[in-house]
Amino acid sequence: MIWNLEYESMSRPRLADLQSKRLQEIVAKVHAKVPYYRQKMEEAGIKPEDIRSLDDLVHLPFTTKEDLRENYPFGLFAAPMEEVVRIHASSGTTGKMTVVGYTRNDINIWAQVMARTLACAGGTANDRIQVAYGYGLFTGGLGVHYGAEMMGATVIPISGGNTKRQIQIMKDFAATILACTPSYALYLAEGAAEEGIDPRELPLRAGIFGAEPWSVNMRKEIEEKLGITAIDIYGLSEVIGPGVASECLEQNGLHVFEDHFFVEVVDPETGKQLPPGEKGELVFTTLTKEAFPVIRYRTKDISILYPEPCACGRTMTRMHRILGRTDDMLIIRGINVFPTQIESALLEIGETEPHYMLVVDRQKQLDELEVWVEVSEDLFSDEVRKMEHLESRIKQKIESSLGIGVRVKLVEPKTIPRSEGKAKRVVDRRDIYG
Repeated sequence: MIWNLEYESMSRPRLADLQSKRLQEIVAKVHAKVPYYRQKMEEAGIKPEDIRSLDDLVHLPFTTKEDLRENYPFGLFAAPMEEVVRIHASSGTTGKMTVVGYTRNDINIWAQVMARTLACAGGTANDRIQVAYGYGLFTGGLGVHYGAEMMGATVIPISGGNTKRQIQIMKDFAATILACTPSYALYLAEGAAEEGIDPRELPLRAGIFGAEPWSVNMRKEIEEKLGITAIDIYGLSEVIGPGVASECLEQNGLHVFEDHFFVEVVDPETGKQLPPGEKGELVFTTLTKEAFPVIRYRTKDISILYPEPCACGRTMTRMHRILGRTDDMLIIRGINVFPTQIESALLEIGETEPHYMLVVDRQKQLDELEVWVEVSEDLFSDEVRKMEHLESRIKQKIESSLGIGVRVKLVEPKTIPRSEGKAKRVVDRRDIYG
């Protein structure tokens, strides 16, 4: 099912015309109403009338999360507060929150792109959607909620946490679509097994998972344990929240809803725009946001763009599932390491639990990476030789994947902290040793 056939299957020339028109309008708006953007454009020697086509976008300066924090809380709003009907915020790991606002029209557009997302997962008005993303300042819960209501589906707004209750409601209310982080989906599967419930026997048939990077192998693990189709979705508060892009049932890249969000990939080091097919940092410009438009926002997410139409009938550019982030990328002895690479290697082996932790330390000025891997109750109580053999296999697999030496530590069941939100995968101790 395609939620909005006119836009999602629009011809590329017609889409480019629409984007160009909307880009000119949004640039003129931020120049007139947001002092930060006006100053940045003046410093770059750019006037709104200089932006005549999409090709001119490269002349505009980037926006970063640091820019958002420096203008905390409302300095980048382009609408007066009496027109702002909703505020959300992203806490991040350091510094001030990034605060975003929505007008009534922004909320309507957000609901539309989330309805598209749910339709990409095969959702219809007949579905019961269990929203286990957090509600509140985090955009996840309410984003999915409004999209599901626009679609006409039944919303189960349970929010995050209280795993036993989640499982009971999933069973009793006959939820058909689950919305949460992928790590929490695995946690729910684990919890259901402990309660003697086989999720594969429930009506649940699909899940829309985002808010953290996850690998293809983790998708397979979720699909196997829950008996569903696991759909990768993408969004970020600074652009709108969830609903920026979504996989369809083809599971062959995430469709970017380009009539609302113009996407680029740039070289993370130079900022130079890269052509389709090349890996780099995603950069988004909002084309229709009223309260909080952003121009060339650098996401720090690494991906690849594919402009070819999808077999599903959608013509909008697809982006590769997130390959990592420029800011959670670890550099170990000159080698770039993403946690998803470790995850993929572990899940390929298939004899461990899907929970792991990366501990980075510095010994005698040399970076060391230790991978803590949780094993099952049966395996942990088994003979030492089997444990040693598994540890050796994991070590070989990871070292082959990364090209560097690592230490592997097998830990008892339930040792790795569980997460009901974004999973914390990395403990970096190097700063302790300066």
